[in-house]
Amino acid sequence: MELENKVAIITGAGSGIGRALAQGFAQHGARAVVCTDLNADNAEETAAMLGDVGSASQLDVADEQAIEALVKVTEAQYGAVDVFVSNAGYGKRGGLDLATDVWQDMMTVHTWSHLAAARAVLPGMIARGGGYLLNTASAAGLLTQIDSGPYAVSKHAAVAFAEWVLINHADDGIGVSVLCPQAVRTNILNPAGTKTGAKPAKTNTRQAAGDGILEPEEVALACIEAMRDERFLVLPHVEVATYFQRKANDYDRWLLGMRRFRARLLGNKRAG
Repeated sequence: MELENKVAIITGAGSGIGRALAQGFAQHGARAVVCTDLNADNAEETAAMLGDVGSASQLDVADEQAIEALVKVTEAQYGAVDVFVSNAGYGKRGGLDLATDVWQDMMTVHTWSHLAAARAVLPGMIARGGGYLLNTASAAGLLTQIDSGPYAVSKHAAVAFAEWVLINHADDGIGVSVLCPQAVRTNILNPAGTKTGAKPAKTNTRQAAGDGILEPEEVALACIEAMRDERFLVLPHVEVATYFQRKANDYDRWLLGMRRFRARLLGNKRAG
């Protein structure tokens, strides 16, 4: 997928990876980039950075009807949606202590929003002979997230859904890539309620940042290159491929290793 003269919708474009993707798409010749975010002001700010190709819309990706409406408006205005980037997401620490609706909320944002986007854009893409979905997951979707059960589960589901779409619709001309980074310098590294630019959350940083914290622009470039090559997995942290291979080669050994890693993070030696 080359971005020249393409129309793209990007969720979570108000900051971080989404903003960097919007800028990257514009730099690579996109005809129109619709920047959406739960925070309308942030979306507008990103769109203004893009010049004439940028536009903005407030969007709650948990609202499937809102996604459908946005796609219809975009298709009416530009004639097509060539690329849909499902990027919006957030972090929340916890596990069995979190209420079921907290788990459900994260599934809605990290998985069901991808489903809603695919339902909204695939009919038009298939009718026109092609299109592309770029779905942001996480290295947690291939490995795990020790300090957040719902994050790990929802990101695994996001990867599985992207696999399913590709298997079933590649022959319809649909390309799919799924982004699975470790730590990136975005709001998601910050504890709940802290401002952008604050010191990253200690536990999340210690777990995810062992291989370095990447800048959003680096991640966006990796995505654009993967889309050009039509590669499914986007792994800006190259170490993730090795970890994923180890998991597949010896699942029990990998699980033991993760238990030991958790014990180190907690400052004890309980995992044997």
